Amino acid sequence: DVVEKVASEIFIPFSVGGGISTLQDMRAVLLAGAEKISVNSAAVKNPEMFTSWISKFGSEKIILGADAKEKKIAISGWEETTSQELIPFIKGYYDKGITKVICTDIARDGMLQGPAIDLYKEIRDEIPFLYIIASGGVSSIEDIEKLSEAGIPAVIFGKAIYEGKIQLKDLLRFT
Repeated sequence: DVVEKVASEIFIPFSVGGGISTLQDMRAVLLAGAEKISVNSAAVKNPEMFTSWISKFGSEKIILGADAKEKKIAISGWEETTSQELIPFIKGYYDKGITKVICTDIARDGMLQGPAIDLYKEIRDEIPFLYIIASGGVSSIEDIEKLSEAGIPAVIFGKAIYEGKIQLKDLLRFT
């Protein structure tokens, strides 16, 4: 219902993540109006199923969620840190067709202490054609500029907007 309401109120493409663990969930979210879905836990817990989604819907509909704590994949709302290493996890799905990843350094999320630029550069260097969406720690427009200078094409931020550290008008230079 929330996805349908958002789709009826805004006229820009958007993605939905969180709680998508079945094919039915994925279909419902896409039919409700989301352009893409972001999946993390299901990609870790059921790689065969997730790989079948990539084949069925194509990488243009799926963004891999790679939430990490100390370069280990975290799942289930960050409640559980797995033994899977971040970069091999991403690379494995890149090799299966994923072209976009949202990578969140969960130690930085909401902390306004700056993004994990070195981590994103490391991912970019290992998988040069991957579209990386950085998430976590952005505290200023300068952080976004640094990510852009590092070759990171997209960023998610929230708290910096809520707390007035970034103004929407300041983002116009990135359009």
